[in-house]
Amino acid sequence: MGNADSKLHFRKAVIQLTTKTQPVEATDDAFWDQFWVDASTTVQDVFALVPAAEIRAVREESPSNLATLCYKAVERLVQGAESGCPSERERQIVLNCTRLLTRILPYIFEDADWRGFFWSTVPGAGRRLDEDGDDDESRPLAESLLLAIADLLFCPDFTVQSHKKNSPDTGEDIRSIDSCEYIWEAGVGFAQSPPLNYVHDLNRTELLKLLLTCFSEAMYLPPSSERKNINPWVAFFCSTDNRHALPLFTSLLNVVCAYDPVGYGIPYNHLLFSDHREQLVEQAVQILIVTLEHEAGSAATLILIIVLFQPAGPENLFVNYLSRIHREEDLSFILKGLARLLNNPLVQTYLPRSTKKIQFHQELLILFWKFCDFNKKFLFFVLKSSDVLDMLVPILFYLNDARADQSRVGLMHIGVFIILLLSGERNFGVRLNKPYTLRVPMDIPVFTGNHADLLIVIFHKIITSGHQRLQPLFDCLLTIIVNISPYLKSLSMVAANKLLHLLEAFTTPWFLFSSSQNHHLVFFLLEVFNNIIQYQFDGNCNLVYAIIRKRNVFHQLANLPSDAPSIQKALQRKKEKKSGISRTNSAENESMEGSRPAVPAEPGTLKASLEATPGIDKITEKSQVSEDGTMVAVPQSESPQVTADNGATTGAIHVTSSNIPPVFSQVLSWKAKLPLQTIMRLLQVLVPQVEKICIDKGLTDESEILKFLQHGTLVGLLPIPHPILIRKYQANAGTAMWFRTYMWGVIYLR
Repeated sequence: MGNADSKLHFRKAVIQLTTKTQPVEATDDAFWDQFWVDASTTVQDVFALVPAAEIRAVREESPSNLATLCYKAVERLVQGAESGCPSERERQIVLNCTRLLTRILPYIFEDADWRGFFWSTVPGAGRRLDEDGDDDESRPLAESLLLAIADLLFCPDFTVQSHKKNSPDTGEDIRSIDSCEYIWEAGVGFAQSPPLNYVHDLNRTELLKLLLTCFSEAMYLPPSSERKNINPWVAFFCSTDNRHALPLFTSLLNVVCAYDPVGYGIPYNHLLFSDHREQLVEQAVQILIVTLEHEAGSAATLILIIVLFQPAGPENLFVNYLSRIHREEDLSFILKGLARLLNNPLVQTYLPRSTKKIQFHQELLILFWKFCDFNKKFLFFVLKSSDVLDMLVPILFYLNDARADQSRVGLMHIGVFIILLLSGERNFGVRLNKPYTLRVPMDIPVFTGNHADLLIVIFHKIITSGHQRLQPLFDCLLTIIVNISPYLKSLSMVAANKLLHLLEAFTTPWFLFSSSQNHHLVFFLLEVFNNIIQYQFDGNCNLVYAIIRKRNVFHQLANLPSDAPSIQKALQRKKEKKSGISRTNSAENESMEGSRPAVPAEPGTLKASLEATPGIDKITEKSQVSEDGTMVAVPQSESPQVTADNGATTGAIHVTSSNIPPVFSQVLSWKAKLPLQTIMRLLQVLVPQVEKICIDKGLTDESEILKFLQHGTLVGLLPIPHPILIRKYQANAGTAMWFRTYMWGVIYLR
């Protein structure tokens, strides 16, 4: 009965708040205490007993009451932080205030007139909120709230293990403790692993939810204004004003990277026991990806800070700390932790569903992206060994799994962007030559080969059996294959056939002429073939054989009709086809493995719309690989090859008599620049030789032909090798905006 009575009192207080015609005085503690003194109120109770409609009603009809409620809740959090919450009653008050603010804040942010409320100074708030003698009349309510949360996250016997023996009613002085001694988990910069305490984990999780809610104001701002303004909540929390910034960053990072969802490996343990650490890890990784923000273009400033080891000042301290991590054991701890979590859904056991599957892999991908982007030592550490493949395989798994689901288009983008970033480094291409021996549950053809084969097979599936919203990613997918192609020592027959199938699909006249950009895809594929032939001919007999078998595709491309009537005829044929990649006139007329219709997006899942994907020319810069292996940036105007760096628009051309002449001139322009010389020379030399041995020896077994090609050589017969061009990912304001909207979309839907 007591529990029911307390809920009734809480509900009555909410009703009074909405119905009182006169503002309730801030000094009426008897009234305000009804919201947080009850010891049996749960977070579910708060959300159920404070309906959204009533919060909005108070906001519109009794604004002073809502303002006082927020102010009083923050005041109690500050008092709890100052006292150290020595009693159970004070801890419960802090938790209730935390839950109430978590519930109310979104309705403050959704109203433009209220957004500035927490950044204004409440009359008398300085005296009431800061009782340590400092003159703090001008501190905004938001700053008082953020500092209180930071203090409470290192409150002995509430969120961390106390180092002292105290009486129940006297806690440690939270103002004097060194929070670096209370870091939550061993790992980067901290060697001791505190004993697990599920109550502490639950309390940390509730405080982090409130913190994330504070940061979420960014979701309610129109994109145009967000481009100009940094998130003030994040900016303050990650500044030098927060004395707990370093231990908090370290705690969040270590909790995430040390987490093992499998635990001791007991089957179905997640069904028998509640894992409170998982909730904490999920909140921690979301806080990390939100706080690791800095304005695009400030990379030079960041590097200067790293070199001089100067305090960051107005810079984001979390970004600063991340960029400074350099010890090999720390980098290894982070990489192994992220890889373990990303590979978790791929773990297979003999007992179905016997291991826990985590659900926050998108947040982990964003975190990995930020590490690679902000800390080049980490990126080079990832690439210096085969450990990078422990990250690549789960990313490919997620890409393959999400390719036909329109509601997961953001996941497709982040996965492709990560691989694009990695592919800009030579070591990535080299690592892909490691044999692929895992058996990850993916609907792909069985093959014996290396990780490059796996990448090509999955990219082929994305292009041929993904949904149409992925078409802007085609340039990125092929750019990745171009970047790795000079280092691929031996492609499997399966991967070689997939590449030739893409060329066959992209070179059909109706597809080439239906968009002013589609021919760029052909240029990318030809560049792949040229790189492998010129730099990795030995060992790539499978690809050479596939090129010979499909030689008609190259001859037809070289003789592509470019007169106006032929173009018009091809475009008329386009009308008769479904948009997408044609599989007709191909060796793969049968449906692709695992191909299925795109799953309609669930209602509401696309409301948090993504920004437009920047074109490939906007997110990459070309570098030429010199003889000593170093890379030299290539100015756009001096690029020796025509490439697909003119954007990713795919607007169809409508057939009219007036637009055929411009299309005709465009086709003439790019057709003259097709880089077919190397391939045509290869065909000119090898086709007669292959035909001759087939006739002379009566060969019908392709293995014999492959043996012949394996021992063949084209030394001195091919054109002079072209320079290797690598397109490296380059951050800019457009990609920063895309990641921000994607990140908040993920958090909102989760």
